[in-house]
Amino acid sequence: MMKKKSISSSKASLVLFLCQMISALDVPLDLSQPPTITQQSPKDYIVDPRENIVIQCEAKGKPPPSFSWTRNGTHFDIDKDAQVTMKPNSGTLVINIMNGGKAEAYEGVYQCTARNERGAAISNNIVIRPSRSPLWTKEKLEPNQVREGDSLVLHCRPPVGLPPPIIFWMDNAFQRLPQSERVSQGLNGDLYFSNVQPEDTREDYICYARFNHTQTIQQKQPISVKVFSMDSLNDTIAANLSDTDIYGAKPVTERQPILLTPTGSTSTKVELRGNVLLLECIAAGLPTPVIRWIKEGGELPANRTFFENFKKTLKIIDVSEADSGNYKCIARNILGSAHHVISVTVKAAPYWITAPRNLVLSPGEDGTLICRANGNPKPNISWLANGVPIAIAPEDPSRKVDGDTIIFSHVQERSSAVYQCNASNEYGYLLANAFVNILAEPPRILTPANKLYQVIADSPALLDCAYFGSPKPEIEWFKGVKGSILRGNEYIFHDNGTLEIPVAQKDSAGTYTCVARNELGKIQNEVQLEVKDPTMIIKQPEYKVIQRYGQVSFECIIKHDSTLLPTVTWLKDNDELPDDERFLIGKDNLTIMNVTDKDDGTYTCIVNTTLDSVSASAVLTVVARPNPPFDLELTGQLERSVELSWIPGDENNSPITNFVIEYEDGLHEPGVWHYQTEVPGTQTTIQLKLSPYVNYSFRVIAVNEIGRSQPSEPSEQYLTKSANPDENPSNVQGIGSEPDNLVITWESLKGFQSNGPGLQYKVSWRQKDVDDEWTSVIVANVSKYIVSGTPTFVPYEIKVQALNDLGYAPEPSEVIGHSGEDLPMVAPGNVQVHVINSTLAKVHWDPVPLKTVRGHLQGYKVYYWKVQSLSRRSKRHVEKKILTFRGNKTFGMLPGLEPYSSYKLNVRVVNGKGEGPASPDKVFKTPEGVPSSPSFLKITNPTLNSLTLEWGLPTHPNGVLTSYILKFQPINNTHELGPLVEIRIPANESSLILKNLNYSTRYKFYFNAQTSVGSGSQITEEAVTIMDEAMASRQVDIATQGWFIGLMCAVALLILILLIVCFIRRNKGGKYPVKEKEDAHADPEIQPMKEDDGTFGEYSDAEDHKPLKKGSRTPSDRTVKKEDSDDSLVDYGEGVNGQFNEDGSFIGQYSGKKEKEPAEGNESSEAPSPVNAMNSFV
Repeated sequence: MMKKKSISSSKASLVLFLCQMISALDVPLDLSQPPTITQQSPKDYIVDPRENIVIQCEAKGKPPPSFSWTRNGTHFDIDKDAQVTMKPNSGTLVINIMNGGKAEAYEGVYQCTARNERGAAISNNIVIRPSRSPLWTKEKLEPNQVREGDSLVLHCRPPVGLPPPIIFWMDNAFQRLPQSERVSQGLNGDLYFSNVQPEDTREDYICYARFNHTQTIQQKQPISVKVFSMDSLNDTIAANLSDTDIYGAKPVTERQPILLTPTGSTSTKVELRGNVLLLECIAAGLPTPVIRWIKEGGELPANRTFFENFKKTLKIIDVSEADSGNYKCIARNILGSAHHVISVTVKAAPYWITAPRNLVLSPGEDGTLICRANGNPKPNISWLANGVPIAIAPEDPSRKVDGDTIIFSHVQERSSAVYQCNASNEYGYLLANAFVNILAEPPRILTPANKLYQVIADSPALLDCAYFGSPKPEIEWFKGVKGSILRGNEYIFHDNGTLEIPVAQKDSAGTYTCVARNELGKIQNEVQLEVKDPTMIIKQPEYKVIQRYGQVSFECIIKHDSTLLPTVTWLKDNDELPDDERFLIGKDNLTIMNVTDKDDGTYTCIVNTTLDSVSASAVLTVVARPNPPFDLELTGQLERSVELSWIPGDENNSPITNFVIEYEDGLHEPGVWHYQTEVPGTQTTIQLKLSPYVNYSFRVIAVNEIGRSQPSEPSEQYLTKSANPDENPSNVQGIGSEPDNLVITWESLKGFQSNGPGLQYKVSWRQKDVDDEWTSVIVANVSKYIVSGTPTFVPYEIKVQALNDLGYAPEPSEVIGHSGEDLPMVAPGNVQVHVINSTLAKVHWDPVPLKTVRGHLQGYKVYYWKVQSLSRRSKRHVEKKILTFRGNKTFGMLPGLEPYSSYKLNVRVVNGKGEGPASPDKVFKTPEGVPSSPSFLKITNPTLNSLTLEWGLPTHPNGVLTSYILKFQPINNTHELGPLVEIRIPANESSLILKNLNYSTRYKFYFNAQTSVGSGSQITEEAVTIMDEAMASRQVDIATQGWFIGLMCAVALLILILLIVCFIRRNKGGKYPVKEKEDAHADPEIQPMKEDDGTFGEYSDAEDHKPLKKGSRTPSDRTVKKEDSDDSLVDYGEGVNGQFNEDGSFIGQYSGKKEKEPAEGNESSEAPSPVNAMNSFV
């Protein structure tokens, strides 16, 4: 929410207008004018008798007025009283009391007169009275002995002071006595008890009277009250009288209400208009009556009616004649009611309707003075001239009195005077001075010239033109230097000369001229108006919810007129921010660090300029986990239930969603709290189910969206009575650990489940399906019992029953268990194997008889292992594999077998004890499969038209190899593949020389092996035929010679020296001859080296990304770089170094992946090799 205020708002405009209108009536002090009273003491002036008395009377006029005083209607000659002085240039009297004077001697009615040659003004009648704070008169106070339930009034009766004192009741410790609907203080200061209770007994009821004027407090003697109960009163009477039945009724008698004040059924009240009306009704009764107020035939005035003193006092502020009527108070309790009617009459001291105002006229003009007042009764209007009743005042032919109006016609300069209007009735009077000043003056403009007015756009602009002249000048306004007179609805022209622009716009800015003229002359004045852009908050603070100890920030981004300097102020709850370093005020934000609960509230950003003010507010809600509940109470205690109630703690601005109830068993698990139940957050009581023989304590945890509160303080402890166990142990099992025993186990009862002391367990068992009796034992503090000497793996019926010192739990249910298992006795028979394919077989067997299992049948295990590969005829280390088939399954699949191999297997039955004997080994063989790829493929001895291929056997032949398949195709410069050629090679071959190939051509090879089943996976490789055999031979020969290496080093050193010399000469701005010669005659020995087109390297498929084999060696001095040659192998590779054998032949690398389309080669960034450098010299 955002609020906006402006100095030029409508309310401020009205105030400014009224102030200007009043000032426009003032006569400039350099002109003659009658006196005007400017300051005087109040009509009823109560003074402190210990201090000097100052009676104020200030006035202005031209010439300055002189002052005189009357006292009690006669002239007060201050020169004859040494204690009285008058301030210089003032009418204010100072009566010196502190130097021996007595205030009482100066009581009276004082009136001041201010006089000059043009008239006399008088003050109100000022009644001087010194304040009084008399002591309480000595009196003997008897103790108040009152019966319980009766009413009582303790009278204060303070001494009469001036002004009346403030009354209050306290005790000896200066502590105010507590008040309530039952006990309260009346308007007269008395202390009223509607009914007394034993706790009202005390001896220090003290009434105090505070006299504020003299700052003194007077104390009444303490009053003693003793309350007797009916029982004690009966005992007292019985001890002294023989008749003991006098007070044989109920101890305290209830009574219907009666009014203690006011008395009777009706009363009257007179109050003056504008005052506060206070009506009071205090009633006695038991139970304590409740007071209600109504106005007969009408409603109590809204917004002005208040109830005080527990509704015993009706307060109506600012009463008027409309508030007259009958007001009824009704006191009611369960036995009845009482009422009282107060007839209220509102009278009125005189009040102004039209007070007379100063009148300035020029000679020959007409005018009127009007004095109108009202009151109840209607006031009498009387006129005075210069302080003298007008009837005996000097005659003035231009003056005529007509009731409350004086009419002036064709006035002359001698008509100047001060007139007093007095309106009075029995409740007071009003006195007003108004002068008639006869002047002939040309216009004056009192507003400073070129005054600058600044307003906010779209708000009113008030341009002042305070003036004076006699006759009264006419005012006109113009805009601009040559502007026309301003007229129309867009302007408002006030009588005091002010020009109002109701809604100032940007184009309203400029120069405005005010012209004042009368018959004696003309004058003008210019003022300036500037219209500013309004200040706005374009990013207001927003509502925030933050957890305790978090950080929050409110934004307040503003836009304002560039010529105005804004100030930003932050408030919290309409007050200054706390003086806390956690509050950080930035340029356009407020940040609160480490937020606490006390930071909760409304934060307001206020932006002030000299012309306007805007504000925006946002609420900060600090949330946190709830405070723990408190005041836990246990009620309705029964053997198996109790009611728990609690009071929720502060929810910390996040509603409580639920309460968690926990309990502690102080008897069995002290200090351990267990979950009991939970209830919704609106519930604060719950009926809890209890177990016997538990010493309960409860605690409650409140939960809201933020989290869980701390646990409450524990409730009182509640020990429930013992009882038989309600339940038996759970999870009863019978499982043998040995072939000749039965182990019976169960989950023991928890402590609170025992229901009493002496918890034990009755363990019973018998063999199933055999007509045996139950065998039982009773054990304690254990959860296991072992029965020995049982047959192997036979079923037993088992039950475990809880008992304690008070008896047994209900009959438990039976469970079936088994005695211990032993290893199976026989192996599965009729094991058969069906080979499905070269890698998968299916095995079958017959199940073993269940009696031979001697335990729980868990399944069958198949052990199988490879004996040998049929293709290699060589045995290897036997690695047995195991497959488990759960349950009574009689077949299973054996996956992952190797083709063309011999296997063995056996089958065993499994129970809980272990495995039985193995079946006889069963032999089976797998058929042939397709082979794996050849172990390697090398391409060596490249020539102009041939390549030599060498390969290794497949790692896994998976059968008898029948042949190899070789496919190859050329690759051109654009990486396009040529026609595919296929060659079948006998299985006993390991190399092949391909002839009739194109020279300097790249080929791609695909190679795989075959068995009778089919072809295996292939490997690929690439190679290039060379351009010239002699060149290839020379490359190897020259590159390995020492003289060649030395030559290359010399060339490199020479180039380095030339570059250094060139760099130095160029820095010096010169040119060296060698450079010129180089430009003219290029030396072939220092030309850039060019690769020979005959070089070749290894090609690697872009998608394979495989490293070179360890067996491939690439010397660091044989790196191949692609420059300009279109035939370089580097075009097809990925920057991988070419590799050569010692004889210069190419060493290929194969990849196990299937070959894909050739990828674009990446240019190598490596340096040229010495081999290529050598080629440039051949």
